[in-house]
Amino acid sequence: MTRPDTDAYQKGFDAQLVRRILHYVRPYLPLVIGGVLLALLISLASPLFALIQRHAIDAYLSPLAQGQATSRDALISGLTTTALAYMGLKVVEFALQYGFILTIGYLGQNVLRDIRADVFSKLQRLHLAYFDQNPVGRLITRVTSDVDAINQFITGGLVSLIQSTFIIVVYVVIMLSVNWRLALISFTVLPVLFLATRFFQTRLRDSFRVTRTQQAIVNSKLNENITGMLTVQLFARQKRSALDFNLSNRALLSANENSVKWFSLFMPVVAVLAQVAVALILYFAARQILGVDGVVAGAITVGTLFAFVQLSQQLFQPIQDLADVFNNLQAAMASSERIFGVLDTEEAIQDKPGAKTLPDFQGRVTFDKVWFAYDQDVTGTTPDTDDRWILRGIDLDIQPGESVALVGATGAGKTSVTALVSRFYDVQRGAVKVDGVNVRDLQQHDLRKHVGVVLQDVFLFAGTIESNLTLNNPAIPHERVVEACRYVGVHDYILSLEDGYQTEVRERGATLSTGQKQLLAFARALIQNPDILLVLDEATANVDTETELRIQAALERVMRGRTSIIIAHRLSTIEHCDRIVVMRKGRIVEQGSHRQLLDKGGYYAKLHRLQYAQGDAAD
Repeated sequence: MTRPDTDAYQKGFDAQLVRRILHYVRPYLPLVIGGVLLALLISLASPLFALIQRHAIDAYLSPLAQGQATSRDALISGLTTTALAYMGLKVVEFALQYGFILTIGYLGQNVLRDIRADVFSKLQRLHLAYFDQNPVGRLITRVTSDVDAINQFITGGLVSLIQSTFIIVVYVVIMLSVNWRLALISFTVLPVLFLATRFFQTRLRDSFRVTRTQQAIVNSKLNENITGMLTVQLFARQKRSALDFNLSNRALLSANENSVKWFSLFMPVVAVLAQVAVALILYFAARQILGVDGVVAGAITVGTLFAFVQLSQQLFQPIQDLADVFNNLQAAMASSERIFGVLDTEEAIQDKPGAKTLPDFQGRVTFDKVWFAYDQDVTGTTPDTDDRWILRGIDLDIQPGESVALVGATGAGKTSVTALVSRFYDVQRGAVKVDGVNVRDLQQHDLRKHVGVVLQDVFLFAGTIESNLTLNNPAIPHERVVEACRYVGVHDYILSLEDGYQTEVRERGATLSTGQKQLLAFARALIQNPDILLVLDEATANVDTETELRIQAALERVMRGRTSIIIAHRLSTIEHCDRIVVMRKGRIVEQGSHRQLLDKGGYYAKLHRLQYAQGDAAD
């Protein structure tokens, strides 16, 4: 898996990155062709203004000023016609520029939509271990700031890149055709400009890479502090968090200042070289006009000199524009490295070719000598004594319709068992089977649609209560939603709200209590999977006794005939389960009914005594 800030981000695959960006342009070939044609027309029109001015000076103004005109009215009429042609050409140029920028703008926005959609889709497919190792803020940066850098390049930089390139070629050809000697003189500064560009390229590339890295760090800090604002304020960490954020913010400032420093040097270098070219033209053209050093006077007309100064300045203007394009390009390259780093991340959890479905789902779950670790560096050959193993040789067979509770101390591996049933992770040894089929051989979508999960930390999306319960599935009728809510005892509460099931839920369910969110999570699981496998993870840990009793009553009805895996620290909530599996340090140490385990007097009985002793002490 490619990680940000590794050596992969220090390599300059410019051509490869540009090709990958242009791959997204291919579906919009008509826009590309239209933009190129408009850019060509603009390039042909731009130098004509200087040629029109040259014609006006040599054909009308110079004879008029020198008193060589045979007809003053004819000269003024010619100047008027030339001025009207000049203005007409300006109108045409305006229309061409408008069409060109509009075309390229549409192209850029469509390309960005596709890139953003691909990144989001890729994140949806990546396994949970990827998100364990990459902060949310960093991933948000990929979809926002990094994509926006490509946006600025395509919609802004690409405009100048295409247009300026054509203009430079046309200007060079025209200048050579007008006076090749003056053209070659003005071109003498181009090698110096090329060397300067190469010098600044590396500096700008590195500075933009550092800027994007620091931007991701700032986004991560911001996301962590906003998400954990309750903890920040509860422990009065505002000043400490502000200082920590300020360090990252200053690092971003320093990176941006470094980019500005190099770019502020690059732009004046181009401008100075442009004026050097003008000075050379003035010097050598003036000598030819005056007939210095034996040169025939008048070899170059005043109109030609004026046109050449204009053409030279206009030649360096698109070169200056390319400097700005270069700025956008470097930012886009640094960002595209990171975007394609996400897109190239290996999808560790994938469906095999010809993956199966379970048309007649029974609900049998089997763990066959399962060894599992979250660390991606752990493999099947890792020694058994390695501390990174979370599950160690788990053998467990859960029959269809059986309710099984997993108990044990924190870190015993209980939650890992439920994650493996849904194949959020793959085991390093052994196999997890559902209805006798290895979950690796099943389609992930088909497997997970049979698994309803209620977690301790309930996540609610922005939207209405009903949209959270149905997960925006229009196929789920309202009656089914109401029935599930009645089961878990949350229906009356929802009706007490002003808008009932259409009440808006704020971000992360901020207006709901923990118990209310927990009840909604129960209802959501039942709505999505009313007849199949139900997996519960500490689902009653954050509700009061009255709510817990209501949930217990609902669960006893819901779990009849359904395979159920329940994790709970409150042993009183799982006494009714068919079987209790006791885990310790990644192994199963006991299993049996509540009464059998108490009579056995083992680890479970010890946990039971400790919990009730704590409860008596609290009373």
